[in-house]
Amino acid sequence: MPTDLTTVRETEREVLGRLRELGYDDDQLFAVRLALEEALVNAMRHGNRLDPDLSVHVAYLATPERVEIRVADEGLGFDPGGVPDPTVDENLERPCGRGIMLMRCYMDEVAFSASGNEVAMVKYR
Repeated sequence: MPTDLTTVRETEREVLGRLRELGYDDDQLFAVRLALEEALVNAMRHGNRLDPDLSVHVAYLATPERVEIRVADEGLGFDPGGVPDPTVDENLERPCGRGIMLMRCYMDEVAFSASGNEVAMVKYR
């Protein structure tokens, strides 16, 4: 998909539509939508630096038991361990790290590639 924030909703609709067909409940749909949106926006803003010449690659596999989602950008990557903890007092007013925290809270598994430009997330039913 292009690095264009207006395309995020379209991708969310596709994935969530498939999950609805498979019988995922509203809480599960909310969790996946939130994590997917954070992953897509992070890939576009932080990974690709909103460069319209770069793309974001999304792949997902949805079954009645689980959904696996991969989001990769064409940026230089980052070290997820170097992202400040947004719950620590001195970071409460800083905008960084919240998206990763939300992905980890709402998905059952979250892993970043060694290069730091791909996230894989799993939600079980």
